Amino acid sequence: MLRFGDHAAAARLTDTPPSRRFAAMLPLTVQLEDVWGQAKSGRLPHLLAVEGGTPVHDPTPGDIAFWPPSGMIAVYYDDLGQAVPDPGLVRLGVVEAGLDRLADAGSRVVVRIDLAAATSS
Repeated sequence: MLRFGDHAAAARLTDTPPSRRFAAMLPLTVQLEDVWGQAKSGRLPHLLAVEGGTPVHDPTPGDIAFWPPSGMIAVYYDDLGQAVPDPGLVRLGVVEAGLDRLADAGSRVVVRIDLAAATSS
């Protein structure tokens, strides 16, 4: 779950070693900036080992991705047709609902990322 202001975006992590390592870092708060006009990005407080992840060079809207050279996480909301250079991004998850609200949240937004509480029936 990504929480910002009075809004939230529901997300699902991929089932990969890097995503499990990311989940172990949660909850965390990250200041995201929109500098490319296609994603909100910000630096994680700790390095994330990406062994076991598959490089992605063409992110799609909704992708939550990690850029290993800079330690940045990004949430893509638009596809401008730009390819990401090597070593590529590592996909951590996907936003399933609320992406439009995050895209419209301004050029700087503080996002709290946490695991959604499990519900029982």
